[in-house]
Amino acid sequence: MAILKRGLAGEPVKILQQKLGVPDDGQFGPGTEKALKDYQTKNGLKVDGIAGPDTFAAMGRYELILLKTGTSGDTVKKMQTALGIAADGKFGPGTAKAVMDFQAKNGLDADGMAGPATLAKMSLFKEMTPEVVKRSEIVVGSAVPAATAATAGAATPPEAEAPKRSIWGTLKSFFGG
Repeated sequence: MAILKRGLAGEPVKILQQKLGVPDDGQFGPGTEKALKDYQTKNGLKVDGIAGPDTFAAMGRYELILLKTGTSGDTVKKMQTALGIAADGKFGPGTAKAVMDFQAKNGLDADGMAGPATLAKMSLFKEMTPEVVKRSEIVVGSAVPAATAATAGAATPPEAEAPKRSIWGTLKSFFGG
């Protein structure tokens, strides 16, 4: 999933809540949804209470951008243009193949999903820095983003040795689905 909406819980929700200035319990409930709609209204975004790549980019939360099959919008269009393919703003099978080809040519995990590491390699956003890429990952076995874990002290394995995965892997539905 590359979007955040009511009923989801996890580290990406907590990051969104911090940006919105609401209690950051990591649970996307009605208060988060209202704050998000207010933010979308004030910033000329589609007002749907769903946070996706375009909302994350507008917020400056580039570590939350994850483009994959089914994603759409201006951020997808920008990536398609950078890949030199038809830029319709819809991430379909052709876009996934172009992303996989780009990833394979650039020494990245060729999974066809464009998260911060892939987007940084594309130089798609000047804001997509190595620090942002670090914030988009958690140390395996931890619920703490890698950038935070790296500064947490000696109990944390050295960054170079600690396996990492996307913070999106922490998402779950708190409605039991």
